[in-house]
Amino acid sequence: MKAHSWYAIVLLSVAACSSSQRHFSTAAPRPDPRVGLRAGWMDAAQAAWNMRLVSTTQPSPSFINRSTPGDFNYINSDMSFTGPYVIQGNFAGVQVWDITDPKSPRLHRAFVCPGSQSDVSVYRKLLFVSGEALNGRTDCGTQGVGDTVSHERLRGIRIFDITDIASPRHITDVQTCRGSHTHTIVTSPADTANVYIYVSGSAPVRSPNELAGCSSAPLDSNPSSALFRIEVIQVPLAHPEQAHIVSSPRIFQDLVAPPQHAEAPEDIAAAAKAAAEARAKGGFTAKLRGVEIVLGPVFVRGQLDSLVKARGGSGAPTGADSATLRASAQAIVDRIVNPPTRGSGPPPGPTQCHDITVYPAIGLAGGACGGYGLLLDIRDVANPKRIGAVADSNFSFWHSATFNNDGTKILFTDEWGGGLQPRCRVTDKPEWGADAIFTRSGSTMTFKSYYKLPAPQTAFENCVAHNGTLIPIPGRDIMAQGWYQGGVSVFDWTDPAHPREIAFFDRGPMDSTKLLGAGSWSAYWYNGYIVSSEIARGLDIFELQPSAFISRNELDAAKLIHFDYLNAQDQQQLVWPASFVVARAYLDQLERANGLAPDKVAAARKELAAAEQASGQGRRDALAQLATQLKADAQGAADQAKLGILAGTVTDLAGAAR
Repeated sequence: MKAHSWYAIVLLSVAACSSSQRHFSTAAPRPDPRVGLRAGWMDAAQAAWNMRLVSTTQPSPSFINRSTPGDFNYINSDMSFTGPYVIQGNFAGVQVWDITDPKSPRLHRAFVCPGSQSDVSVYRKLLFVSGEALNGRTDCGTQGVGDTVSHERLRGIRIFDITDIASPRHITDVQTCRGSHTHTIVTSPADTANVYIYVSGSAPVRSPNELAGCSSAPLDSNPSSALFRIEVIQVPLAHPEQAHIVSSPRIFQDLVAPPQHAEAPEDIAAAAKAAAEARAKGGFTAKLRGVEIVLGPVFVRGQLDSLVKARGGSGAPTGADSATLRASAQAIVDRIVNPPTRGSGPPPGPTQCHDITVYPAIGLAGGACGGYGLLLDIRDVANPKRIGAVADSNFSFWHSATFNNDGTKILFTDEWGGGLQPRCRVTDKPEWGADAIFTRSGSTMTFKSYYKLPAPQTAFENCVAHNGTLIPIPGRDIMAQGWYQGGVSVFDWTDPAHPREIAFFDRGPMDSTKLLGAGSWSAYWYNGYIVSSEIARGLDIFELQPSAFISRNELDAAKLIHFDYLNAQDQQQLVWPASFVVARAYLDQLERANGLAPDKVAAARKELAAAEQASGQGRRDALAQLATQLKADAQGAADQAKLGILAGTVTDLAGAAR
């Protein structure tokens, strides 16, 4: 079901009927229609500005618990794309949607394979799926794994053949010591016989009895420790069944723990209350970064089972086992979060990355690694090396990274609160749970500003910066991004010191009395549309509308970029073809920013239109003359750089003219 607030309907109708940027307002709607939206699961109220909801498709029957809104076992997670298909991860497996008709996506295939969080990516006819949870099985069974140590457990990367995407064929699994929370596909121009996978595992290190060689010992006492490293998997394209780990680069070795801010006062108080209530009922608690938390049942069960085995016992844990765990719980959590080191130096930094975005065209990657944002040299794809690192006390958990198209900027997200907490409340600082934007020169990253969703959300909406991609508008840095129950925000960060929201979509909370996890896990531009994985509600598809911030020409130019496949963490360089619509998009930008005198903009539009109507030598001559005029106009223009790009585009058009 779909329900729009009356305000959103008016906004969408105005956007649909308008065609010229001169008739649009640059002022965001006030009051903000996202504030005070009616709650609901499939019928929450909606608000939109400068974008249109094309379709919402509910999860397939095996991937939703209709009796329990927000069931954690059925969380929709990240997405990958190939041809007309969206491959949507879910804590219970994978769904494949055919979006040939964006107004009516069709379920192409759904296969149940629990493992959390089922991060997905594709390359040619191969599908890769992350598994990290203790319940993941090598046979994709739903019965879980009861034993603390089991060779039936899958923690790592599943590889499937999707030559027939309706019938994925399991090829092999590559097991890793910490599982795979996320992974990134990496290609190399120098090695076309293989594709590589950077694996980021954030779970505790598994027992060496389950996977030989795994160790959680401090690095200075065990050089083979599974801490402070990622895994690099090589996948031979001719024989993907031979996929294996080829290196384990310690890209955050020698980093020290960065400064971090405390939690918000209301969260500290709420956590203390919850911990006291849990203790009163026999629960287990420990402090994490100064905040007392309730330890989850899976963690507790595993620790108690280990204690039983350690004393040579069997069966259910005893009261003495529970007492032992209660006394040692804090030390166990400390070892996981901050592994011990020898000596009296500062505590170590992160032991793992959360996510890595690679940009092979420029030979770099951005690593979002818990307490740091890293810059990696990936020219030797099997052996990435850290060449830069930034920390920020306003950041709690560096989550993901995005480069702009020319690689001169990099944006990192902060998943403060872990994704299932409300971190966009009116009382939350705008620097916390935000994006941090840096410029890049060589290996140096220089902080410029933060961007945070500008509309406050309720205490019953999990909200924080999450996954997004660039929108391929030439000459600008524009991004669509998911903010969980903050919805989807589209913002312009061309000026890295002054990012600005230019479009949005949002729903009301799942429930008006308590927090239930939902919202946009990721929002990615794919061949003309923004596709969003909605944690609890399914799959959303949006279309941007012309506005004061984005012209019809700019949108048409963006739609010239066609992806055969897309993995958001494997950035592809955007190259626009020689096109009249691209030239008109640059003219729109010059007009909007007063980069060229109005009379000269008007003259250039007229000459460009005349050239488009001509053909053959007449078109070539007209374009060549226009390019010459634009180069001359650049001398006194306010935006000489943009005018130079436009002149180059017109010159390319002349060369392509027939």
